[in-house]
This record gives sequence, C-alpha cells and structure tokens, in this order.
Amino acid sequence: MKRLVSLRATAAVSAVTVLALTATACGGVGGSASGTDKPVTVWSIQNDTLNPVQKQSISSYNTQRKAKVTVKTFDNDPYKEKLKTSLGSAGSPDIFQNWGGGNLAQYVKAHHVADLTGKLSTDFKNQFLPSVLAGGTVDGKVYGVPMEGVQPVALFYNKDVFKKAGIETPPATWKDLLKDIDKIKAEGITPIALAGTQAWTELMWLEYLLDRVGGPQAFADIEAGRAGAWDNAAVQTSLTMIRDLVDRGAFGKKYGTVNQDAGGTNALLSQGKAGMLLMGSWEYADMLSTAPKFMKENKLGWSTFPTVAGGVGDANNIVGNPSNYFSVTESSKNTSGAVDYLSRTLAQPSYIADLLSIGHVPAIAGIKGQLMGAPNPEYTGFIYDMVANAPTFTQSWDQALDPDTSGLMLANLQKVFNRQMTPKQFVQSMDAAG
Repeated sequence: MKRLVSLRATAAVSAVTVLALTATACGGVGGSASGTDKPVTVWSIQNDTLNPVQKQSISSYNTQRKAKVTVKTFDNDPYKEKLKTSLGSAGSPDIFQNWGGGNLAQYVKAHHVADLTGKLSTDFKNQFLPSVLAGGTVDGKVYGVPMEGVQPVALFYNKDVFKKAGIETPPATWKDLLKDIDKIKAEGITPIALAGTQAWTELMWLEYLLDRVGGPQAFADIEAGRAGAWDNAAVQTSLTMIRDLVDRGAFGKKYGTVNQDAGGTNALLSQGKAGMLLMGSWEYADMLSTAPKFMKENKLGWSTFPTVAGGVGDANNIVGNPSNYFSVTESSKNTSGAVDYLSRTLAQPSYIADLLSIGHVPAIAGIKGQLMGAPNPEYTGFIYDMVANAPTFTQSWDQALDPDTSGLMLANLQKVFNRQMTPKQFVQSMDAAG
C-alpha cells in the first residue's frame, strides 16, 4: 500500500522521551556507548519527503556521538528484492527499513533479524501505541521499532457534495452508507472515487469489511496460513457486499480507468465529481499538494469506516499501515551501535518535530496535547485517536501476506470489482492456492 507523503507545514514540539534502553545496551546518556565509533549502515526506501528527515537525524547523531552512521536508499520494488537477496549475506546492512507484520516475520523466521527485546528497558512498550508496536513484534519479541508516522485508512468526503445531496453527517453504519450512495448518485455525481487500475486501492474495502463482518481473527487465520481460512463465510459475505456496491453504481462506470498515482481520485473528490474516497491517512497531505484551494476552503471531511449490523468486529478496529519499522540485522557487526542510533534518534524532540512537519503522526503514546499545538490539529488529532483507540490495527494485506499469495489475491480482487469473478470463485481460488 502507498506510503504517506508530505504535509506543507512546520511544527515544534516539546521534549518527548520516547525510548529507553538498558545501560548495558547503550551506556549512560552523554557517555560513550560501545560501538558508536564503528560504522553503521542503514537501508531505507527512497522517499523525497522522509529521506531528508532521516539524513538530518543521522547527521545530528554522528555529530553528537562522533559516530559513523550512513544511509543508502532504494526504490520501493527493487528494495524488496534487495532485502530478499542480501539479508543474511556479507553485504547486508546493520539496520533496515521494513513494513513489520508478516513481511518482518519472514525475515525473523530465516534468522536474519536481531531480537531487540533483551536490549530494551521494561518500559519500552509503554512508549508506543500498543497496536503499532505490535506490528514490529513477532511471537512476543520485539524485532522492529516504529520510526515513522501511523497510516490508518479513513473515509474522506467532499463537504459540498454532501450538502448538495442533503447528507448532514458521514455514514456511521453500512445502511447509512448505502443511503448516502443513492443520494449522491441522484445528483449525477459518482458516490465513491475508486482507482480501479490499482488493486491495492480496492483492497481497502475488503480489509475493512472482513474486519467489520468477521472480526480481526478472520484475517489473522489467513495470515497464519491456516487451512480453510479463506473459506470463512465472512470472506464471501464481504466480497458480496463489494459486488453490491459495484452493481449499485457506487464507484460509477469508469473506475477501471482511474489511476491513484496519477492523482485521479484526488481530482474527482476535490472537483466535486465524487462524494467519498476510502484511502490511507496520506490523503490529507496529497490534497494539500494537489488541491490547495479545496483544502484552504475547508471542504475535505473525514470519518471512520462504517459499522456493519450483525458483524462481530469492533467499531474501533482499523486497517492500514501501522508504521514503517527499523530493524537490526542478526549479522550486524555493530549491533550496539545500531541500537544506540535507534534509541537516541527516537529520543530527540527534533526528530519528532521533523516527523510532524512532513505530516507523520508519530506512534508515540501521550502526545495528543502536542498534536493540538502542531499544524492541522483537527486532522492529526483524528488520526492519532483512531490509532490510540484501536483494539486492533490490521496491517495491509498486500504487505502482511507473502508475495505469491498477495499477488493472486490482488488479481482476483480486481476481477471481483470488474465483475469477472464471483465472490465464491474468489474464495475457491484463494483456498486452493493456500
């Protein structure tokens, strides 16, 4: 799933103590930590917004600690391949960025990732929002530290379109959503913008619906590869609800030609050609960049995903990208230096401020008050509350599942949206592949 992009804003936050490590792991504050005089290599994904923040944190750390940390960036898809071929070899880095969840678990299983649990203080988990830290935890042990902002999926809407259609509040229930779809459609406007050329945008609908209908355990069974997990009745029910949306005209007639990366859905929503959009939290930042007038006039609204009557999922459950994580490789020749860099970077108020300045909402517990003093407080506060109040934060399926399963799932889902495959056929295909 796509990553968060820049908010055109600046921020200042007060000191935040984020991460505490044991003295044996990193030494006393102001002291000379073992390993800081040895090289530490960091691998990260190329991101024009985030990389400058990373480089600044490294520069500050190197100056303060007289260390030798360097970063190397890669494009998204080549990076995934690079990790597959390099982790565990002589050419692997000391620290590498990853997506947590099933993605990280693969490397843990292959013994390529260092267990950080014993190197962290007993107060470590309390520093982070539990649902986000869980993404870097495998079998109860911490292997990844959340180094970026949280990215839950939310329901965005055009306030002017809602007003024109006589809709006073965003849909709280699935029944409300269907009514709103019909009202917007009656005005000659596409109810929901959808970039049908990219299946990951469609996946968000299935992720939320399965959670609302069957609860988080339904996908947990799929992620764990349990026999018959795809054959859970909640999966077919969720897919049937999606087909009902398609047949109802919820996405219009041309969604199969809309491209998210080209800004297709942003244009539809901001220009009043669509009423709603289900998208990751980066949508706000995208709109600030692509539709500044629309944003300045305060026409963008946001809400949580509707509840489903009879479903067992908690209304506060969310899906999306809990965060991006930094992990230390098992083969690192400078584990102490790598851990020291991570801990001290997270403890820097300037790093938290820099994350806020590019629109990231840090996965840190207890910063709601600071967000209220930062740019765009209504929105960042909403995103923070979504994550802080979430009993579960299910990782995007295309990252949580292995590449082969993910690829087949996305291809099949696109066929469901295009009426080329029935919900039952989807289940049969995925169950057979599992």
